[in-house]
Amino acid sequence: MAYPGLSVYQKYTDQELFDLLQSGDQVAYTTIYERYIFTLLNHAFNKTRNREEARDIVQEVFTRLWARRQQIQITTNLAGFLYTSVHHIIIDQFVHSKVKDKYFASILAFAAQSHEATDHRTRENQLAAIIEKEIAGLPPKMREIFELSRKHHLSHKEIAERLNIAEQTVSKQVSNALKILRFKLGIIAYLYFIIWHK
Repeated sequence: MAYPGLSVYQKYTDQELFDLLQSGDQVAYTTIYERYIFTLLNHAFNKTRNREEARDIVQEVFTRLWARRQQIQITTNLAGFLYTSVHHIIIDQFVHSKVKDKYFASILAFAAQSHEATDHRTRENQLAAIIEKEIAGLPPKMREIFELSRKHHLSHKEIAERLNIAEQTVSKQVSNALKILRFKLGIIAYLYFIIWHK
C-alpha cells in the first residue's frame, strides 16, 4: 500500500493521525512520534530528573501506543493522553519500588488530579496502606498527635487544648513524625500530607 509523503502527514491534525494510527498506519505513528518525542522527553525529565529514565519512560509510552492502538480511547486529545501516559508510567514505577524521591513532583501532581479510573484509585489505596502501616509504628503519643493534625485537621492549638499539653510540644511532635516518616518512606509522607489536606 502506498502512503502519502511524510510532509503530507505532518499537516494532519492529531485526531487525523490517531485515526490513521488505529488502522495500523505506521507513517502516522512515526509522525506522532516525531511531533511529541522531544516535549515528552522534556516533560519526563522534569519529573524524574534523570535523562536515561526519562528516555525509558517515553519509549514505553510510544511502545504502548502502538501495541494498544486499537483498544485506546482518547476522551480529551492526543497530547493530553500522551502526557497522562507519562504520569501513569512514573506512578507504576513508584508503586513497584515504593520510594523514589526523584518522582516527588510527579506523585504530588498525581495526588492533586482527579482520577476516576479504578486502577488509579487502586494505586492511591496501595500508597495509603503503606503509609498507614508506618504511622501505626510511631510512638503512641506522637501517633495520636499526628493523626489529630493530619486526619482530623485540628490546629496545633486545638490539639494542645484537647490533650492538655503545650502547643510547642504539638508542633515538635508533628515535625518529628514527618521526619520519621520521610526517613522510612521518602516522599510518601508528603504525598499523604497532600491527600489528607484535599
